Amino acid sequence: MEMLLVSLASLLAGFVDAIVGGGGLILVPALFAVFPGTHPATLFGITKSASIWGTGIAALQYGRRVQLSWRALLPAAAAGFAGSFAGAWGVTVVSPDFLRKLLPLILLAVLAYTLARKDLGRHHAPRLAGRPEALVASAIGLALGFYDGFFGPGTGSFFVFLFVRWLGYDFLHASACAKLLNTATNLAALILFALKGHVWWHYALALAAANVAGSLLGTHFALKHGAGFVRGAFILVVFALILKTGYDAFLR
Repeated sequence: MEMLLVSLASLLAGFVDAIVGGGGLILVPALFAVFPGTHPATLFGITKSASIWGTGIAALQYGRRVQLSWRALLPAAAAGFAGSFAGAWGVTVVSPDFLRKLLPLILLAVLAYTLARKDLGRHHAPRLAGRPEALVASAIGLALGFYDGFFGPGTGSFFVFLFVRWLGYDFLHASACAKLLNTATNLAALILFALKGHVWWHYALALAAANVAGSLLGTHFALKHGAGFVRGAFILVVFALILKTGYDAFLR
Protein backbone atom coordinates (compact mmCIF):
# COMPACT_ATOMS: atom_id res chain seq x y z
CA MET A 1 0.00 0.00 0.00
CA GLU A 2 2.85 2.40 0.83
CA MET A 3 4.43 1.80 -2.58
CA LEU A 4 1.11 2.37 -4.34
CA LEU A 5 0.43 5.67 -2.52
CA VAL A 6 3.83 7.21 -3.15
CA SER A 7 3.87 5.96 -6.75
CA LEU A 8 0.54 7.69 -7.43
CA ALA A 9 1.94 10.86 -5.84
CA SER A 10 5.03 10.57 -8.06
CA LEU A 11 2.83 10.12 -11.14
CA LEU A 12 0.91 13.32 -10.39
CA ALA A 13 4.12 15.15 -9.47
CA GLY A 14 5.66 14.18 -12.81
CA PHE A 15 2.58 15.50 -14.63
CA VAL A 16 2.69 18.87 -12.87
CA ASP A 17 6.48 19.16 -13.10
CA ALA A 18 6.47 18.55 -16.84
CA ILE A 19 4.05 21.42 -17.44
CA VAL A 20 5.33 24.14 -15.16
CA GLY A 21 7.29 22.75 -12.18
CA GLY A 22 6.09 22.41 -8.60
CA GLY A 23 5.84 18.63 -8.48
CA GLY A 24 7.67 18.62 -5.17
CA LEU A 25 4.56 20.23 -3.70
CA ILE A 26 2.87 16.84 -4.22
CA LEU A 27 5.58 14.23 -3.79
CA VAL A 28 7.48 15.59 -0.78
CA PRO A 29 4.42 15.91 1.54
CA ALA A 30 3.26 12.45 0.42
CA LEU A 31 6.61 10.90 1.39
CA PHE A 32 6.62 12.68 4.75
CA ALA A 33 3.07 11.46 5.42
CA VAL A 34 3.79 7.84 4.46
CA PHE A 35 7.23 7.67 6.15
CA PRO A 36 6.91 10.10 9.10
CA GLY A 37 9.85 8.70 11.06
CA THR A 38 12.36 8.71 8.21
CA HIS A 39 15.27 11.16 8.07
CA PRO A 40 14.28 14.12 5.83
CA ALA A 41 17.48 13.80 3.79
CA THR A 42 16.45 10.28 2.80
CA LEU A 43 13.02 11.47 1.67
CA PHE A 44 14.59 14.30 -0.31
CA GLY A 45 16.98 11.78 -1.83
CA ILE A 46 14.04 9.61 -2.94
CA THR A 47 12.32 12.68 -4.37
CA LYS A 48 15.36 13.70 -6.40
CA SER A 49 15.96 10.15 -7.62
CA ALA A 50 12.41 10.06 -9.00
CA SER A 51 12.03 13.61 -10.30
CA ILE A 52 15.33 13.68 -12.20
CA TRP A 53 13.95 11.04 -14.60
CA GLY A 54 10.70 12.92 -15.10
CA THR A 55 12.38 16.27 -15.73
CA GLY A 56 15.00 14.63 -17.94
CA ILE A 57 12.40 12.90 -20.13
CA ALA A 58 10.38 16.13 -20.29
CA ALA A 59 13.50 18.04 -21.38
CA LEU A 60 14.05 15.54 -24.19
CA GLN A 61 10.42 15.73 -25.32
CA TYR A 62 10.44 19.53 -25.32
CA GLY A 63 13.79 19.60 -27.10
CA ARG A 64 12.36 17.60 -30.01
CA ARG A 65 9.33 19.84 -30.46
CA VAL A 66 10.40 23.29 -29.25
CA GLN A 67 13.30 25.26 -30.70
CA LEU A 68 15.69 26.00 -27.84
CA SER A 69 18.78 28.17 -27.57
CA TRP A 70 21.26 25.43 -26.68
CA ARG A 71 24.24 27.83 -26.72
CA ALA A 72 22.65 29.65 -23.82
CA LEU A 73 21.08 26.68 -22.05
CA LEU A 74 24.06 24.33 -21.82
CA PRO A 75 26.22 26.85 -19.88
CA ALA A 76 23.15 27.67 -17.79
CA ALA A 77 22.65 23.98 -16.96
CA ALA A 78 26.31 23.69 -15.93
CA ALA A 79 25.91 26.78 -13.75
CA GLY A 80 22.76 25.28 -12.21
CA PHE A 81 24.62 22.05 -11.44
CA ALA A 82 27.43 23.98 -9.71
CA GLY A 83 24.96 26.20 -7.87
CA SER A 84 23.00 23.22 -6.57
CA PHE A 85 26.16 21.61 -5.22
CA ALA A 86 27.10 24.86 -3.50
CA GLY A 87 23.61 25.21 -2.05
CA ALA A 88 23.62 21.65 -0.74
CA TRP A 89 26.95 22.40 0.96
CA GLY A 90 25.56 25.69 2.28
CA VAL A 91 22.66 24.01 4.02
CA THR A 92 25.17 21.96 6.04
CA VAL A 93 26.51 25.12 7.66
CA VAL A 94 23.59 27.59 7.57
CA SER A 95 19.97 26.82 8.42
CA PRO A 96 17.48 27.67 5.63
CA ASP A 97 14.71 28.44 8.14
CA PHE A 98 14.89 32.18 7.47
CA LEU A 99 13.56 31.50 3.96
CA ARG A 100 10.38 29.82 5.17
CA LYS A 101 8.56 33.06 5.93
CA LEU A 102 10.10 34.93 3.01
CA LEU A 103 9.18 32.36 0.33
CA PRO A 104 5.37 32.77 0.33
CA LEU A 105 5.79 36.55 0.06
CA ILE A 106 8.09 36.17 -2.96
CA LEU A 107 5.65 33.76 -4.57
CA LEU A 108 2.80 36.17 -3.91
CA ALA A 109 4.73 38.92 -5.71
CA VAL A 110 5.35 36.56 -8.66
CA LEU A 111 1.66 35.68 -8.86
CA ALA A 112 0.55 39.33 -8.62
CA TYR A 113 2.98 40.37 -11.35
CA THR A 114 1.86 37.55 -13.65
CA LEU A 115 -1.82 38.36 -13.16
CA ALA A 116 -1.24 42.10 -13.66
CA ARG A 117 0.63 41.53 -16.94
CA LYS A 118 -2.07 39.84 -19.01
CA ASP A 119 0.23 39.29 -22.01
CA LEU A 120 3.21 38.08 -19.99
CA GLY A 121 4.59 34.90 -21.51
CA ARG A 122 1.93 34.56 -24.21
CA HIS A 123 4.30 35.40 -27.07
CA HIS A 124 7.84 34.16 -27.63
CA ALA A 125 10.00 37.24 -28.23
CA PRO A 126 13.53 36.69 -26.86
CA ARG A 127 15.15 39.96 -25.82
CA LEU A 128 18.76 38.75 -26.01
CA ALA A 129 20.92 36.56 -28.22
CA GLY A 130 24.43 35.13 -28.20
CA ARG A 131 26.70 35.84 -25.25
CA PRO A 132 24.31 38.20 -23.38
CA GLU A 133 21.57 35.55 -23.46
CA ALA A 134 24.01 32.89 -22.24
CA LEU A 135 25.23 35.13 -19.41
CA VAL A 136 21.72 35.94 -18.17
CA ALA A 137 20.60 32.31 -18.49
CA SER A 138 23.70 31.19 -16.57
CA ALA A 139 23.03 33.74 -13.83
CA ILE A 140 19.50 32.34 -13.51
CA GLY A 141 20.88 28.80 -13.45
CA LEU A 142 23.52 29.58 -10.82
CA ALA A 143 21.17 31.49 -8.50
CA LEU A 144 18.26 29.08 -8.68
CA GLY A 145 20.60 26.10 -8.64
CA PHE A 146 21.95 27.35 -5.32
CA TYR A 147 18.39 27.89 -4.09
CA ASP A 148 17.39 24.37 -5.15
CA GLY A 149 20.28 22.80 -3.29
CA PHE A 150 19.83 25.04 -0.24
CA PHE A 151 16.04 25.04 0.14
CA GLY A 152 14.15 23.98 -2.99
CA PRO A 153 10.36 24.58 -3.00
CA GLY A 154 9.13 26.18 -6.23
CA THR A 155 12.45 26.00 -8.10
CA GLY A 156 10.85 24.92 -11.38
CA SER A 157 8.26 27.68 -11.21
CA PHE A 158 10.95 30.29 -10.49
CA PHE A 159 12.90 29.06 -13.52
CA VAL A 160 9.82 29.51 -15.70
CA PHE A 161 9.04 32.99 -14.36
CA LEU A 162 12.58 34.33 -14.78
CA PHE A 163 12.93 33.01 -18.33
CA VAL A 164 9.66 34.71 -19.18
CA ARG A 165 10.40 37.96 -17.35
CA TRP A 166 14.11 38.46 -18.06
CA LEU A 167 14.57 36.77 -21.43
CA GLY A 168 11.20 37.39 -23.06
CA TYR A 169 10.33 33.72 -23.60
CA ASP A 170 6.73 32.52 -23.75
CA PHE A 171 5.59 30.09 -21.06
CA LEU A 172 6.01 27.04 -23.30
CA HIS A 173 9.65 27.80 -24.17
CA ALA A 174 10.37 28.86 -20.58
CA SER A 175 8.96 25.59 -19.26
CA ALA A 176 11.10 23.65 -21.74
CA CYS A 177 14.22 25.51 -20.54
CA ALA A 178 13.25 24.98 -16.92
CA LYS A 179 13.17 21.22 -17.43
CA LEU A 180 16.77 21.14 -18.68
CA LEU A 181 18.10 23.31 -15.87
CA ASN A 182 16.04 21.53 -13.23
CA THR A 183 17.44 18.20 -14.44
CA ALA A 184 20.96 19.55 -13.84
CA THR A 185 20.13 20.84 -10.33
CA ASN A 186 18.37 17.57 -9.45
CA LEU A 187 21.40 15.58 -10.62
CA ALA A 188 23.76 17.55 -8.40
CA ALA A 189 21.54 17.04 -5.36
CA LEU A 190 21.01 13.35 -6.16
CA ILE A 191 24.77 12.72 -6.37
CA LEU A 192 25.23 14.33 -2.98
CA PHE A 193 22.39 12.37 -1.36
CA ALA A 194 23.55 9.10 -2.93
CA LEU A 195 27.13 9.58 -1.72
CA LYS A 196 25.78 10.06 1.80
CA GLY A 197 23.53 6.99 1.56
CA HIS A 198 20.25 8.90 1.60
CA VAL A 199 18.49 7.11 -1.26
CA TRP A 200 16.19 4.09 -0.97
CA TRP A 201 16.79 2.63 -4.41
CA HIS A 202 13.98 0.05 -4.20
CA TYR A 203 11.50 2.91 -3.83
CA ALA A 204 13.41 5.24 -6.14
CA LEU A 205 13.06 2.95 -9.15
CA ALA A 206 9.28 2.54 -8.82
CA LEU A 207 8.76 6.25 -8.20
CA ALA A 208 10.98 7.11 -11.16
CA ALA A 209 8.85 4.95 -13.48
CA ALA A 210 5.67 6.61 -12.22
CA ASN A 211 7.23 10.06 -12.50
CA VAL A 212 8.26 9.44 -16.11
CA ALA A 213 4.72 8.31 -17.00
CA GLY A 214 3.29 11.49 -15.50
CA SER A 215 5.96 13.57 -17.21
CA LEU A 216 5.14 12.15 -20.65
CA LEU A 217 1.47 12.95 -20.12
CA GLY A 218 2.17 16.47 -18.85
CA THR A 219 4.55 17.22 -21.72
CA HIS A 220 1.91 16.04 -24.20
CA PHE A 221 -0.67 18.42 -22.71
CA ALA A 222 1.73 21.37 -22.69
CA LEU A 223 2.86 20.86 -26.28
CA LYS A 224 -0.69 20.28 -27.48
CA HIS A 225 -2.26 23.31 -25.80
CA GLY A 226 0.65 25.77 -25.92
CA ALA A 227 1.76 28.81 -23.93
CA GLY A 228 -1.72 29.84 -22.78
CA PHE A 229 -2.30 26.47 -21.13
CA VAL A 230 1.13 26.55 -19.47
CA ARG A 231 0.47 30.08 -18.20
CA GLY A 232 -2.79 28.94 -16.60
CA ALA A 233 -1.08 25.94 -15.01
CA PHE A 234 1.71 28.23 -13.75
CA ILE A 235 -0.82 30.49 -12.01
CA LEU A 236 -2.53 27.52 -10.35
CA VAL A 237 0.75 25.95 -9.19
CA VAL A 238 2.11 29.22 -7.80
CA PHE A 239 -1.17 29.82 -5.96
CA ALA A 240 -0.95 26.31 -4.46
CA LEU A 241 2.68 26.94 -3.50
CA ILE A 242 1.66 30.16 -1.73
CA LEU A 243 -0.96 28.28 0.31
CA LYS A 244 1.41 25.43 1.18
CA THR A 245 4.49 27.51 2.02
CA GLY A 246 2.37 30.11 3.83
CA TYR A 247 0.81 27.40 5.99
CA ASP A 248 4.21 25.89 6.76
CA ALA A 249 5.72 29.29 7.62
CA PHE A 250 2.97 30.94 9.64
CA LEU A 251 0.42 28.37 10.83
CA ARG A 252 2.19 25.10 11.49
